[in-house]
Amino acid sequence: MIFETHAHYDDEVFNEDREQLLAGLPEKGIGRVINVGASIETTRTTLALAEAYDYIYAAVGVHPSDIDGLNEETYSWLKAQTAHPKTVAVGEIGLDYYWDKEPEVQAAQREWFVRQLALAGETDLPVIIHSRDAAEDTMRILKETGRFREHPGVIHCYSYSPEQAKEYVKMGYCIGVGGVVTFKNAKKLRQTVEQISLEHILLETDCPYMAPEPHRGTRNDSSNLSYVAARIAEIKGVSVQEVEQTTWENACRVFGVR
Repeated sequence: MIFETHAHYDDEVFNEDREQLLAGLPEKGIGRVINVGASIETTRTTLALAEAYDYIYAAVGVHPSDIDGLNEETYSWLKAQTAHPKTVAVGEIGLDYYWDKEPEVQAAQREWFVRQLALAGETDLPVIIHSRDAAEDTMRILKETGRFREHPGVIHCYSYSPEQAKEYVKMGYCIGVGGVVTFKNAKKLRQTVEQISLEHILLETDCPYMAPEPHRGTRNDSSNLSYVAARIAEIKGVSVQEVEQTTWENACRVFGVR
């Protein structure tokens, strides 16, 4: 069975067939799913999904591009959701300088990133980190805020160098690997998968985005993780079953799911 550690099944593109799709995931080898909040509103819908399905868990948090929805009132509400019995992480949180290039916006992203990291620390939850075009600041903030527990979380949709991945692994983080690893131009990610241990890799889709080959460009869902697992197995020279079992154990450990 596969543990899907990053999905967005509350996205509107699933509105027409969400129930049918989710009900069929166990038959396709998907045993557990973490649905991930990206805003205050999607944190609400994420929690609703987690309440509706035994095998879906929730990550609560606000993506850097959605911090306009954060203020003292909504942050207080977000903090309260960390106590929900199906909440297993704070995320996705972090920095995104690809879309937001204005200095004042980036400064606000850093402020809310630090506050949400503090929230995770206060509630003893792992974090799901989004970082795009912000490698230096992400690493600096994580080091300055002391996110050095045994298994502090995952660097989602990893896109930086193998060397930086090794540094994250030393800090206790796992590396999130999805459909991009199957792309022909994903040399850095394949090198990263080759050079870090399987015990620090998590499987994720980021669905409905980032569908792997041979379905690139279509709506993604967790059943496509079989292609990701197969590509990782090929890179690591191990069986697909070993990839699925080890990444399952990794996810259970990181997110405290038994």
